[in-house]
Amino acid sequence: MTINDAFPAGAVAIARAYAEGAFSARELIETTLARIDTFNAQINAFTTITRERALDEATALDARRASGAALPPLAGVPFAAKNLFDIAGVTTIAGSRVLANAAPAAADATLVKRLADHGAIMVGALNMDEFAYGFTTENSHAGPCRNPHDLTRSAGGSSGGSAAAVAAGFVPLTLGSDTNGSVRVPASLCGVFGVKPTYGRLSRRGTYPFVASLDHMGAFARSVEDLGAVYEALQFADPLDMACAQREFEPARAMSGTLRVARLTGYFDDYANDDARNASLTASAALDATDTVEYPDADAARGAAFLITAAEGGQLHMKDLRAHYDEREPLSRDRLMAGALLPAAWIIQAQRVRASLRRRVLELFERYDVLIAPATPVVAPRIGDEFMEVRGERMAVRASLGMLTQPISCLGLPVVTAPMRTEAGLPMGVQLIAAPWREDLAFEAARRLEQAGVAGCATPRFAEETA
Repeated sequence: MTINDAFPAGAVAIARAYAEGAFSARELIETTLARIDTFNAQINAFTTITRERALDEATALDARRASGAALPPLAGVPFAAKNLFDIAGVTTIAGSRVLANAAPAAADATLVKRLADHGAIMVGALNMDEFAYGFTTENSHAGPCRNPHDLTRSAGGSSGGSAAAVAAGFVPLTLGSDTNGSVRVPASLCGVFGVKPTYGRLSRRGTYPFVASLDHMGAFARSVEDLGAVYEALQFADPLDMACAQREFEPARAMSGTLRVARLTGYFDDYANDDARNASLTASAALDATDTVEYPDADAARGAAFLITAAEGGQLHMKDLRAHYDEREPLSRDRLMAGALLPAAWIIQAQRVRASLRRRVLELFERYDVLIAPATPVVAPRIGDEFMEVRGERMAVRASLGMLTQPISCLGLPVVTAPMRTEAGLPMGVQLIAAPWREDLAFEAARRLEQAGVAGCATPRFAEETA
C-alpha cells in the first residue's frame, strides 16, 4: 500500500501497512489533514481540526516503531469524534454556540482515550445537530453537513459529521452517539456501517449528555472488519458511568453456523417507502430469512421514546434555555422547552410502556437471532426540506427520519446498520437487531451481507468528482 492508497482504505489495512513500514504515521496524517483542508468545505463534516495533536502523536508513534517496540492494533489510523466527545484541549461544543466560550476539556472522553491507547490518531471534532436533538445535522451555527453522495442532500443526524467523514474518505473511523437513531440514521443516509451497541455497553464518560436513560455511544466505519475492530477497542467496563455494565469483553469476530433471521413487518413496512422496504427484503433474502414477525406496539414504543427524550432533555437544558434562549438552535429549543413542561405522570407511564414492551420484544429473540428492519423511511432528504412523503403521507423530516430507529432505541437493543443502495444509486441502510449483549450476532449478519455483495460502502459521487 502506498500513501495515496490509504484513501479511502480501511482502518485494519492501514494499521497493517503501517506496521509493515509502508509509510510513516507523519506522512499519513499530513495526507489526511491535506485532504480535509481541501475538501471539508464541500462536506462541512469537521468543526475542529486537532492538527498539532495529530502531528505530535504521529511523530511519537513513528519513534515507537523505529525503536522496535510492539505496536498497538490500530497504530497510525486517523479518527475523529462527534463534537460532544471531550477532546483534551478542545472546547466541547455539542453543536451549540452557547458552549463556545466554555473552558477546553481537561482530558479525553473515555472512548477517545480508548482509541488513542490502541494507537489511533485523533484528527478532529465533527459536526452534529445542536445537543444531539435532530436527525439532519442542519446546524444553524456551524452550517449543514452535506451528504458525500449528493451534496444537495442531508447527511442525517445527529451524528451527521461522523457518518459523512467516513463516507467521504476523510478518516476510516469515527465516534458518534445514538439516543433515538443518531448513529443509524446517518449511517443509512451516507452509506456506511454503524454500530449502536446495547445500552450500557460503551462508556459515556466525557461526553455531553442528552437523555440519560437512552444515550448510547457508537461508531462508524467503511467495512464490517473495521467496525468490529473499533467496537472491540472501545469496550471497557467503566465504574464511573452508572449505565456502563460490568460485562465481559465481547469480540465481533466471524462465527459459523446458521443464523435464525426474521424480517420485521407491520409498523416497519407501514412507515417505509419502496426503497426502504426493498432494502429489508433484499437483506432478508440474502440471509435466508423467510419468516416475518411484528414488533408488538412499535408505535407505542416510539411514543414512549419521544416523551422520555423530550422530558429528560428538557430538564437537562431548562436552566440554559432560560439564560440563552435567543442563542439556541431554533429547531430544537422550543421542543426542549415543551418537554420540560410535560406532566410527570406521562413520563411514568412512558417508562411503564417501555418496560412492558421490552419483555414482549425479548420473547422474539427466543426464536430468532437477528431481526431486520429498514434504518430510515426514505433516502436522504434534500437540505432545507421540511417535509417528506412516506407512502403517500406527508411527514415532518426532522421528527420522522428516526421513526424506524426509535422503537429499537427505546429498548436499548444492539444494532449494526449495513449500507445498501437503491436503484437510483443512493444509500439506504438496514438495521440488524439482536438481543441485549448479542452484538456478535448483529455483526455476523452484517458480515454475511457484506460477503454476499449485498451490503457495502460505495465510492461517493463527491469522491468521483474530486478525484
